[in-house]
Amino acid sequence: MKKVAIIGANGKSGSALVAEALKQGYDVTGFARNKEYKNGAIKLVHKDVFELSKADLAGFDVVISAVAVWTPQTFPLHAKMTQHIAELLSGTQTRLFVIGGAGVLYTDASRKTRLMDTSSFPAEYMGVAEATAASYEVLKASKDLIWTYVIPAAEYDANAARTGSYVLGGDELILNGKGKSYIGYADLALAVIDEIGAQKFIGKPFTAVGE
Repeated sequence: MKKVAIIGANGKSGSALVAEALKQGYDVTGFARNKEYKNGAIKLVHKDVFELSKADLAGFDVVISAVAVWTPQTFPLHAKMTQHIAELLSGTQTRLFVIGGAGVLYTDASRKTRLMDTSSFPAEYMGVAEATAASYEVLKASKDLIWTYVIPAAEYDANAARTGSYVLGGDELILNGKGKSYIGYADLALAVIDEIGAQKFIGKPFTAVGE
């Protein structure tokens, strides 16, 4: 049984990933800074990301970073956290997934314009977009690291039910049957946990849409 560590296990994305990883039979350990977070279904480690050491992450087949930043004060921390985790896993056989943001998706096959570069991109999400894009750059510049960058759809719905289906793409915008870039947290978690076994996007980004 593969061992999966989920950093930020208490967040919305992290919680969905924990649930899906358990559903698929993985041995799950959750990492969370909030010492009030409890989950009897998994092993728990209460530590800040920057307190994590190589020993903390040793023995895992997969580490998923699902930490989120939502304020101007914390935006710069996303890339720093990714850098710290990447350094801990560099030179190991542990695969790192980082949950990012939709801003880096190219708008079409010309690959000239990203969503976050368009005039219609919501200003209130620009800080998050820039923060998560910086984490993507950290991964691309990393050495001796097995990584995958996960790009949610533009509309990322925390309240959507798990449908059990999705369509995968790379780093270009893809749309569902209704013409929307949309996915629920549970279905993106499904796509991520499925990718642990599929191994289609090692050293690459991927996105997914659902209905």
